[in-house]
Amino acid sequence: MDVAIIGGGAAGFFAAITVKENHPGAKVAIFEKTKNLLAKVKVSGGGRCNVTNACADIKQLSDAYPRGKTALKRAFHTFNTQHAMQWFESRGVPLIAQDDHRVFPASQNSQTIIDCFLNQTQKLGIQIETGCGVRSIRPIDDQLELNFSDNAPAQRFDKIIVASGGSPQRKGLQWLERLGHKMIDPVPSLFTFNCPGEPITELMGIAVEDARVSIQGTKLKSQGPLLITHWGMSGPAVLKLSAFGARILSEMDYEFNIQVNWAATINNDLVMIELRDIANQHPGKVLPKIKPYSLPERLWRFLLEKCELPATKKWGELSKKATNQLVNVLTNDVYSVKGKTTFKEEFVTCGGVSLASIDFNTMQSKACKNLYFAGEVLDIDGVTGGYNFQAAWTTGYIAGQLK
Repeated sequence: MDVAIIGGGAAGFFAAITVKENHPGAKVAIFEKTKNLLAKVKVSGGGRCNVTNACADIKQLSDAYPRGKTALKRAFHTFNTQHAMQWFESRGVPLIAQDDHRVFPASQNSQTIIDCFLNQTQKLGIQIETGCGVRSIRPIDDQLELNFSDNAPAQRFDKIIVASGGSPQRKGLQWLERLGHKMIDPVPSLFTFNCPGEPITELMGIAVEDARVSIQGTKLKSQGPLLITHWGMSGPAVLKLSAFGARILSEMDYEFNIQVNWAATINNDLVMIELRDIANQHPGKVLPKIKPYSLPERLWRFLLEKCELPATKKWGELSKKATNQLVNVLTNDVYSVKGKTTFKEEFVTCGGVSLASIDFNTMQSKACKNLYFAGEVLDIDGVTGGYNFQAAWTTGYIAGQLK
């Protein structure tokens, strides 16, 4: 059996290794269009590679995927985060789970994961071809013919797994659409918000451990750590919002207002009580000295200035109007967003090959026999935290069974 894997990324390598381990007699080749193998693995997690998430609850795990949640929930019964961790550790890669459940190699170096994959493919005799872009796939009898972009001789295979990654534009998926697959237009997911002209960017580097964020005029909301950057806002709360709102925010052309609840408390009355308690307990203290909700000092001073409250004013001198102003700025602080920035170098797309075109029990195409799919080429994406790699391992593992 001759098997081709299109794509030398996370899903492609995982699928190739799985094929060879399940079908030792098969001839397996990986075709990568660039000269760089496992490029996203290299840059993930700031060069540390966030291989998966330690979440073991399958329902909770599947909730981290704005697209693909239902299909993955079933697939995780076959191969989930616990299986992935066992897979790497059994191949000589010790892992460490952080308090936030993100999982990294103990080496804290993505090269460890890359070396693991390269060692496995070498050991199993998997052929790797770089600089081999695929132009088209043509079914011929019971085989599939690969035609290459550089006009190299076409090759025929018994089975093909497409793990070519996300495409920023639909035209990059046309070669698969021509085979009869339904496509979902790709748009960016996992991005940070640009706030040009907003003075809060002067607080770059400040992080708030727990904030609630929402988009005005939509039902989009999320909660978690928020980071202020020199261009706007980032951190898990914003990234989660960008993932779940990927298509809506694209339609808004990335121009909208973000509402920030710095207190992470829905009930404004509770925030009012908190401020009154501080005023009763510390009436002689000036406002900057006592920071509600453990807010960073520079941010608290910024919010006080926004309310035009002088740093010399004491808590016991706060009027009812001033207290209401503080409640409002703590729970409903609004900033203008114009544009987005890709999160670090981790490009993730929403969209791709529709899951309606795939038998998720096998990852085989419903439109083309002996053709399988894995990874981000599918209309699957997760929030930040190791979830996108987990989707790659799960779909690559199932596709690699070649059932």
